[in-house]
Amino acid sequence: MDVSGPVSRRAAAAAATMLLRTARVPRECWFLPTALLCAYGFFASLRPSEPFLTPYLLGPNKNLTQRQEPKPDHLRVLKVLWNDFLICYSSRPLLCWSVWWALSTCGYFQVINYTQGLWETVMPSPHAAIYNGGVEAVSTLLGAIAVFAIGYVKISWSTWGEMMLSLCSLLIAAAVYIMDTVGNIWACYASYVVFRIIYMLLITIATFQIAANLSMERYALVFGVNTFIALALQTVLTLIVVDASGLGLEITIQFLIYASYFAIIAVVFLIGGAVSVAKKCRKQEDPESSPQVTTS
Repeated sequence: MDVSGPVSRRAAAAAATMLLRTARVPRECWFLPTALLCAYGFFASLRPSEPFLTPYLLGPNKNLTQRQEPKPDHLRVLKVLWNDFLICYSSRPLLCWSVWWALSTCGYFQVINYTQGLWETVMPSPHAAIYNGGVEAVSTLLGAIAVFAIGYVKISWSTWGEMMLSLCSLLIAAAVYIMDTVGNIWACYASYVVFRIIYMLLITIATFQIAANLSMERYALVFGVNTFIALALQTVLTLIVVDASGLGLEITIQFLIYASYFAIIAVVFLIGGAVSVAKKCRKQEDPESSPQVTTS
C-alpha cells in the first residue's frame, strides 16, 4: 500500500498535466484566427480619407454638388445629338474617313470571323500540322510595327487620303481573293497577314483623321455611330451570304463576295479621290491665273 501511494500520485499528476496541456490547445487554436479576423476588420474599416472625400469632390477640382440635378428633357437631348451629328458629318474629310471606317470594318469582321473555316477547307487540320494561332500572332505583331512606322511617313492625307484608301482597299481585295482561290495554305497565311497589316494600318490613320476633325466632346458620338453602322452592315451581310435563311453560300463563294466587296470600296474611293485631287489642283491654278488677268 505504501508503494502504490506515490505511484498513484505520480499518475494523477501526469494525468493532470496532460489535461492542462490538452485544455490549452483549443485556447491557442482560436486565439490566432480571432486576432487575425479582428485585425482584418479594423484595417478594412479604417478609411482615413473618408472625412476629406466629400470636401474634395465639392471643391473646385471636381466641381460636384450635393444635390448630377433634375433629369434633362429627353427630346432636348435628342435634338442636341442630332445637331451634333449634322455638324460632324457635314465635314467632307470626316465623312470620307467615317464611310471607309464603317464599310471596311464590316468586311474585316466578316473575313476574320470565317477565315478559320476557309483554312479548314484548304488544309483540314486532322491531316496536317496547322499554324493558325501563330499566323494570328505574327499578323498582329507586324500590324503593330507597320502602325508605328507610318508615323514617320509624311503624307498630305487631306489631299491623297482618298486615293490611299482606294489603293489599300484594292490591295485588301487582292489579298482576300488570293486567299480564296489559290488553294495553298501558306499562300492563305501570307495573304491573311497582308490583309490584317493593311487594315490595322488604315484603321489607325482613319481614327487619327476622324479625331483631328472633332472636338473631344463628340468622339463618342462619331465613333459610336461608325461602329454601329459597321455592325449593322455586318449583320445584313451575314444574313444574306452566310445564314441558312439567306443564300447560305459555301465558304469559298463567301470570300469571293468579300473580295468583290473591298474592290467596290476601292472603286468608290478612287472616284472620290480623283474628284478631290482635281478640285485642289484647280484651286492652286486659280490664284496663279488671276494675277495674269488683272495685269492684262
